[in-house]
Amino acid sequence: MLRSLRHHNYRLWATADFVSITGTWMQNLALNWLILSITGSATSMGLGLVMQTLPTMVLGPWGGVIADRLPSRWVVATGQSVKAVLAVLLGLLALGEPSGVGPLYAISLVTGVATALTSPALGRFGAEVVGPADLSNGLALGSVLSSAGRILGMSLAGAAIPLFGVSAVFFADAAGFVGVLAALVLMRPREFHPLPPSEPGERGIAAGFRYVLSDPRMLIMFGLAFVLGSLGRNYQVTMAAMAHGPLDAGASGYGALSVAFAAGTVLGGVYAASRLRLPLRLLLIAATVCAAGQLLSGGAPTLLLFGAAMLPIAAAAVVLDTTVGTRVQLDSPGHLRGRVISAQGMVGAASGAAGGPALGALCDTLGPRAALVLAGAVSLTAALAAAYGFARLRRTRPAAAAPAPVTAPVPVPVPAGPTPVPTRRGAASPVTITAPLPAGTPVPAIGVMSSAAASRSAGTP
Repeated sequence: MLRSLRHHNYRLWATADFVSITGTWMQNLALNWLILSITGSATSMGLGLVMQTLPTMVLGPWGGVIADRLPSRWVVATGQSVKAVLAVLLGLLALGEPSGVGPLYAISLVTGVATALTSPALGRFGAEVVGPADLSNGLALGSVLSSAGRILGMSLAGAAIPLFGVSAVFFADAAGFVGVLAALVLMRPREFHPLPPSEPGERGIAAGFRYVLSDPRMLIMFGLAFVLGSLGRNYQVTMAAMAHGPLDAGASGYGALSVAFAAGTVLGGVYAASRLRLPLRLLLIAATVCAAGQLLSGGAPTLLLFGAAMLPIAAAAVVLDTTVGTRVQLDSPGHLRGRVISAQGMVGAASGAAGGPALGALCDTLGPRAALVLAGAVSLTAALAAAYGFARLRRTRPAAAAPAPVTAPVPVPVPAGPTPVPTRRGAASPVTITAPLPAGTPVPAIGVMSSAAASRSAGTP
């Protein structure tokens, strides 16, 4: 389960990532509180969140191009440095007790731009510190650390804001970025698993889109992730609506549901980390559990039962995300990896931007219970459609790859005496027939098999 921790560079990266995620959630909570205290408006607070997520939808493809052309380690270091400076600026603004939110929005927007341009490099760099053999385990452990960092960050911010003030939280986040930079310096260059850079003819945004659009498996995965990410995963909206409405649990009930959901994410990450392989079949199972659980949760009569439903839903959601992330990394060629990761990030950002308002409108018009049932039914339909699509691909690919029929040889008169057989120097005498690689598999150079291709040929789907 912890096999990726045997890599020195991954141990450093996992530690730095946990510190960074904890600081990020501390900053998010502090920034939301600061905006709310200035304006008294939840809408203004929501606009600050939009400022951070909108750039990913617009600039994500350029982030993918940067990741595939420049060394990932230096792109990551640049992004972390920029975010450290922005955290310091937030701390200085908070010390001055600002009367308006304009500067806070501006910093949020720049933070979003930095995230959009460097997140694909983060994903690519994660593959380089752990290697393809332990990539799925590294991603799963990353999910566990992300959930733990979220819980710890929100808890620390909740305790630090009344004791030390909002500015202290921002400065603590800046110190966390310095820790990430230190980890990058301490990594051993010889232990990296470098991915090939983009090829001269495939360095633009269009090459990444062409690859994604030509791979039906990738399109099905992204389509399923979008539907479940928008209607099946925005529980910040539906949990609040259920706690405030039918369950009549108030703010304390909403907090308890949030803790239950966070605990479920940890369980899902642990389960994903314990598996050697994360096949597409597991993706479909996780999507079905997530959708069916949401559909049933709409009828939960009490807070306890609704909270119990959050555990399998959250666990399945993390398994789904980890499986999609693993398949994106292993099934895409190295020189296009950053652009495929950026496409995945755009899908995630779009699902969050579309799903929140859609679920909010459904809760307002139909009620929270009906909204959960309807969204769960749509998500379950999407999971079944994805299963049908993958089944069709499995049926059509063997037919497309079938060899041509072998015809009976025509007898040729053989002249008397021995006939010399011409040979080519260096040619191998035995002929080896290999099975065709699945679509989307990068073809290694002659005589060299990449690690990703080796793991696939060993049975990884």
